[in-house]
Amino acid sequence: MTRPLDEHLSQHTGPEWLTAKRKQSFDLFDSLEVPHSGVESWKYTQVEVDFSQLRPHPKREEVADISALPSSVRERLSSTDVGAFLVLDGPDVVYRTELPAELTEKGVIFTDLRSAVEQYPDKVQQYLYSVVPAEVPDDTTIAAPGTTPSKSPDPSEGKFSALAAALWTNGAFVYVPRGVEVELPLGSFRVMSEAGTYTATRTLVVAEDNARVTFIDEQDSDALPGTYAIGAVELVVKDGAQLRYVSIQNWGKGVTHIQRQRGDVGKDATLNSLVVTMGATLSRTEMQSYLRGQGSDSEMLALYFANEDQHFDHYTLQHHAAPNAHSDLLYKGVSDDQSVGVFSGMIKVDLGAQKTDAYQKHRTLMLSSEAQNFSVPQLEINANDVKCSHGSTTGPVDQEQLFFLRSRGIRQELAEKMLVTAFLEDVLGRVPLQSVVKYIEGIIAKKVGAA
Repeated sequence: MTRPLDEHLSQHTGPEWLTAKRKQSFDLFDSLEVPHSGVESWKYTQVEVDFSQLRPHPKREEVADISALPSSVRERLSSTDVGAFLVLDGPDVVYRTELPAELTEKGVIFTDLRSAVEQYPDKVQQYLYSVVPAEVPDDTTIAAPGTTPSKSPDPSEGKFSALAAALWTNGAFVYVPRGVEVELPLGSFRVMSEAGTYTATRTLVVAEDNARVTFIDEQDSDALPGTYAIGAVELVVKDGAQLRYVSIQNWGKGVTHIQRQRGDVGKDATLNSLVVTMGATLSRTEMQSYLRGQGSDSEMLALYFANEDQHFDHYTLQHHAAPNAHSDLLYKGVSDDQSVGVFSGMIKVDLGAQKTDAYQKHRTLMLSSEAQNFSVPQLEINANDVKCSHGSTTGPVDQEQLFFLRSRGIRQELAEKMLVTAFLEDVLGRVPLQSVVKYIEGIIAKKVGAA
C-alpha cells in the first residue's frame, strides 16, 4: 500500500539541523506547483506525476563480493579508472572500495552521504544545502558556502529540487583538504532495480583551497516503467582549487530523470563539468556555475543523443558575480526518430563583474525529420566592459558526407555512427578521461545500431 509523501518524510532520521532542513524543504514542496508551460524555463517540458502514488525504492543490502553486482555494473567498474568508488542501488550502498591509505592520511574523505552525516557532522552541516539551497531565496545574493545559507541566482528553486532536498536518501560525499591533489578519479555508480518507484539522491563535493579532484557520477538501469530519479549535486570549489565533475545518465526506458547540478567557484578556481545524457524517457538536467571569485573559470561541456520517444531538456546558467572571470559552454546533441531536445542557456553578468569573458554555444544534429529541437540561448548583461557571445545551430546530416562513406562500402548504421562521433568529437576531445570517452562512444554505437 502506498503512503503519502509526508509519511515518507517521517521515515528519515538524523540530527536536528538536518530534520529541520528536510521539513523546511517539504513545506516548500507543498507550496509550489508542478512546473508547467507557463513557467518560461519549463516551456517545452511537461512532467506528469501523481505525487500521492510515489513509492520509495526498496532498501538493498551491502554485498562483500563484487561478483554479486549486476553484470553491467561490473563491466563499468572493470573498464573505468577510479581510485575508489561507491555502488548504490536505489537508496543504499551495495558495494564500496576504500580510499588509498595515503589519501586518508592527508584528510581526504570519500563515503556515502548518509554515513558522512554521522561520521563527519561538522563538515556536512557546513556545506550541505549551501550551493543548492533548501529554500526559495528572497534575493539573488549568494553567500559563500560554509558561512551562511546561500542564496540562489535562480529566482525559483522549483518543486522537484524541494522534493529532493526533503526526501534524499543517500548519495556521495567527497572532501579534499587544502592543497591536496587526488590523482585518480573517485566514482559513484548508481543503479535502480525496481520499476514504479522513486529515488532521491544528493551529492556533495568539496575541494578546499588549492585542492584538486575528479569525480565521476554515473547512473544506469534496465527499462523501468513509471520510475523517477530525482536529485541534486552541490560542487564547492574554493580559492585556487580544481574540480572536474562528470555526469553520465544512462537510465533505462520509462525512467523520468530530474537533477540540478550547481557549482560555486572561488577566486582563481576552476570547475570543469561534463554532462552526458543518453538514457531515460524524460530527462531534465540543470547545470549552473556561480563564478563567485575574481579570476574563476568554468568549462561547461555536454553531449546528448535522443532517439525513439526520448525527451531531453537541458537548462544552464553561467552566473558571473566577480570581475575577470571566464566561462565557456559547449553543448552538442543528436536527435533521432520522434525525440525532442530542449536547450535553454543563460549568461548572467552582475553589476561590477567587469572583464567578464563568457561564451555559450549549442549545436544539434538532426537524424530524423520527425525529431524536434528547441534552443533558447540568452544574455543578461549588467556590466559594460565584457566579452560575451552566444549561438545556436540546428541542422541535418550532411548527405554528401553520408554518400561519401556509403560509396566506400560502409553500411548505413556505421556511417551514421562515424558522422555522429565526428560531430561530438570537439566535446569528447576536451575530456582527458579516456575510459569515459570510450564508454560514451559505445553508447553512441548502440544508439545508431552499429554496436
